[in-house]
Amino acid sequence: MLVCSALVLMMTAPGLALFYGGLVRKKNILSVLMQCASLTGLMSVVWVLWGYSLAFGENALGGFIGGFDHLLLHGVLPRLDTAAKAMEGLLSGSLPTSVHMIFQMMFFIITPALICGAFAERMKFSSMCVFSVLWGTLVYCPLAHWVWSDYGWLSVFNPDAAYPLLDFAGGAVVHLSSGVSALICCLWIGPRLGFGKDAMPPHNLTYTAIGAALLWVGWFGFNAGSAGAADGSAGPAHLVTKLSPCGATLTWLWLAW
Repeated sequence: MLVCSALVLMMTAPGLALFYGGLVRKKNILSVLMQCASLTGLMSVVWVLWGYSLAFGENALGGFIGGFDHLLLHGVLPRLDTAAKAMEGLLSGSLPTSVHMIFQMMFFIITPALICGAFAERMKFSSMCVFSVLWGTLVYCPLAHWVWSDYGWLSVFNPDAAYPLLDFAGGAVVHLSSGVSALICCLWIGPRLGFGKDAMPPHNLTYTAIGAALLWVGWFGFNAGSAGAADGSAGPAHLVTKLSPCGATLTWLWLAW
């Protein structure tokens, strides 16, 4: 699970950084690289301070969001049992809670980074930071609580859930939320200055190809790691992550032929 966490982290920087960086104009590549790289640090700190608690803590505000029981990682990190001379910690399913927190942190990092492609070249760096923190707190954390928490009203782990939803690897919490948010950002900010008048070709598709390859490798940790163990669920997830792009490649080869 720790290796899978590292693979998911690689998807943001350098994966998304190169993927998006190669698609923008040359004058803006540094800003895109800085956005993706900075989010790995900024969102990690937010997750440790209050994000994990709001996403996976016990119900608050009528079950809308998690409480403050894991604020500052309270009850998450293992403790030293001096009598047994061993470390003891809580479990989240079959995982130590600290490992579960680390793996979920990587999802919290990459989700706002996915949105960055929607407003690339059109948002101040400071505004991006404020937006990401607010979006992660007010949008991502409630969604993660609903779907993945033991207390969520959409969670398959909650026997009292009214509408249990199986979100194996973030289809709703990560991709649906970031996609809808990216669309709203596009419509709100509007097109780039000179769009439709000035030529705006991507400046380096080599970077984009490298970034896409890194994203593919990272997705094995993203999807297979979501099983939480090397079990019968992880194997098919890993296989589908490998074969689906391969099938798409064959389609592309057929069209090129």
